[in-house]
Amino acid sequence: MDEIVNKVAQSGLISLDLEDYYPKEETVVFDIKNYLFMEMILKEKDFRAALQAHDWEQYRDKNVALTCTADAVVPMWAYMLVMTYLQPVAHYAAFGDAESVNRTVFLQKLRDIDTSEYVDKRVVVKGCGDKGAGEAAYAEITRLLLPLVKSIMYGEPCSTVPIYKKK
Repeated sequence: MDEIVNKVAQSGLISLDLEDYYPKEETVVFDIKNYLFMEMILKEKDFRAALQAHDWEQYRDKNVALTCTADAVVPMWAYMLVMTYLQPVAHYAAFGDAESVNRTVFLQKLRDIDTSEYVDKRVVVKGCGDKGAGEAAYAEITRLLLPLVKSIMYGEPCSTVPIYKKK
């Protein structure tokens, strides 16, 4: 009887699943619009009082997208002031919509990867996941790995698309 050989396991390929680094924290939106008079005008005294009375604990350990969805002129200091409340409780907070904040957190997690384990290795960056890592993540992991690895491939170890091979 012939022994079944797992050629993928013997190939020396390291599989890297970007979705392992996808933000696990919930992302919520803080919209300054809700703190404007008639959703148009920022009255400093009222704004400060509303922020002071706000329950900031609801943002504990979450990613927060700070934005204003109203077509209003919001002074720059207003975003700064909101951030003084968010920063101590949120996992991460930044200006933008939920998608851009998620992307920023995701890319930061990729940049925090200990890339030393990939030096002179053949790496397969896993494709097709549930969360949709997105173009920015695939471009970023390529940028990070390129100076280190022997090769980069995309897909699954049994079916890859070659991306880069060190000459």
